[in-house]
Amino acid sequence: MLSATGWGTLAAGSVLTGTGYAFGYGEAAALGLTCLLAVAAAVLWALPAPVLGAERRIAPSRVGRGDAAEGVVTLTNTGSRTRRGLRAVDRCGDRDITAAVPPLRPGTAHELRYALPTARRGRVPVGPLRLERTDPLGLARRMRPYGGAETLLVRPRVRPLPVLPSGQAHHVEGPASDTADDGSLTFHALREYVLGDDLRRVHWRSTARTGTLMVRQMVDVSLPHTTVVLDTRERAYASEDDFELAVDCAASVAHAAARSHFPVHLLGETGPLLHTDGSGDDAEALLDGLAVVGRSDLKSLAGAFDGLENHRGGGALVVVTGTDDTWGLGAVDRVRHRFDRVTMVRVGADARGEGVREASGARVGVPQLHVASLDDLLAGWRREAAR
Repeated sequence: MLSATGWGTLAAGSVLTGTGYAFGYGEAAALGLTCLLAVAAAVLWALPAPVLGAERRIAPSRVGRGDAAEGVVTLTNTGSRTRRGLRAVDRCGDRDITAAVPPLRPGTAHELRYALPTARRGRVPVGPLRLERTDPLGLARRMRPYGGAETLLVRPRVRPLPVLPSGQAHHVEGPASDTADDGSLTFHALREYVLGDDLRRVHWRSTARTGTLMVRQMVDVSLPHTTVVLDTRERAYASEDDFELAVDCAASVAHAAARSHFPVHLLGETGPLLHTDGSGDDAEALLDGLAVVGRSDLKSLAGAFDGLENHRGGGALVVVTGTDDTWGLGAVDRVRHRFDRVTMVRVGADARGEGVREASGARVGVPQLHVASLDDLLAGWRREAAR
């Protein structure tokens, strides 16, 4: 219950009191007793437990990196006395956020708002909330926890990008939606018969089992596929900020395709990271997944392209990497013929030059965008989409 100042005052009071009485120094003894009395009064001040109701929420619970997020705490005095000297302390990640609480009369409520840190991606634990009651001199305090911990999800920042044309017909509803064009050869689901349906698609076994005429629904899957290779190697980036920007770039590209209900395949040098089929809330799920992508200590990016040698063909391949180590980038030449178009995004202030040379000296002949900010990505991507 004693603060550092309180323990120091207690120690000083004890020494002064003992010294004063032992050697006959009345002034020292009086000063020591004053210190001891101050500590005792502080303990009695902070001792009563406040009778309060507390609710905390995070608004919003998912934000882009650098966007505003707040902790909102509503305190209600459910006791019969006015409460003073309170402060709320909320744990956010590895730091404490403190907010002063004004005097609360019986039956009144007060809402506290404080900013939460969103500078870095990831799951940020928030809480538990603590209420502290301290004396006016700051010698003693009493803490009481309220509620449990919640999570603030800090996701990558994104820019609205167009989807790169890749030689496939775009479908406005996506490859696996219930409103996709009929007539394809790919089975999607069974549904009830609607007047005008082709009777050749009646599924008689399901019809007999359910007593309702059921037909096969077929969808069009010949839609643009976007494959994004995100280089997460620590050695590929000059700084942590460059890596965060690379994740933002990969998220913007993937989000643009998923938002249009097109399939997205996200890879790293360790293998697949995320995959969406173009249905539901894939765009939001991609951002949630990229919120927790970290850096690796692998030396080469070549492993990211191993599985692409058996790619079914078509679509766009986007490689997002840094400006430092390029080991393994030459592997893109093994798979580039499997895609309609290939683009490389090089992230960092030092991204300059006409091309990239792999560590072996081989030139990687892939169109490049040099990006030092998300605004650079937006401008360059629009030019690439119009090419």
